[in-house]
Amino acid sequence: MTLPIFLIGARGCGKTTVGHALSQLHVCQFVDTDHWLQEQAQMTVAQLVSKEGWHGFRARETEALEAVTAPARVVATGGGIILSEYNRKFMREQGVVIYLSAPVSVLVDRLEAYPKESQRPTLTGKPIREEVGEILAGREALYREAAHHVVNAAQDLDLVIAEIQTALRLARAS
Repeated sequence: MTLPIFLIGARGCGKTTVGHALSQLHVCQFVDTDHWLQEQAQMTVAQLVSKEGWHGFRARETEALEAVTAPARVVATGGGIILSEYNRKFMREQGVVIYLSAPVSVLVDRLEAYPKESQRPTLTGKPIREEVGEILAGREALYREAAHHVVNAAQDLDLVIAEIQTALRLARAS
């Protein structure tokens, strides 16, 4: 693996979990753009949004994406990174983009099982089930536009990794 792998998808789709597993398998570095950004700013996403607004956070998100992109690296991105056309194009040109797709019910179950309200501010102010459905409906086309490969993230981690490995082999062969 030489090109970076970018993992995109909604909150709760497993970008961080899958990213750690892929980086171990490929013996390469794993970076989460949200974690990197929070370390650099010394604030949580919620604090950044409160202080700088969503526009300021999204600008920092693009800076984080550019800063962490490097060969032989797996990058888990924030769920909204695809809102920027620049980011979508940047990822497609710089590496391999994998969209971890999962239905709303799976995303909600995962988010409810592992809540991070202090780190992940609400995007709409609505109950989580309603918010996730609304946000995913608005972003689905952008995830697909950015992705080189779409992977079913609702399945077991081993199957997700196997599907990604197959996609990467096919990409190298073409």
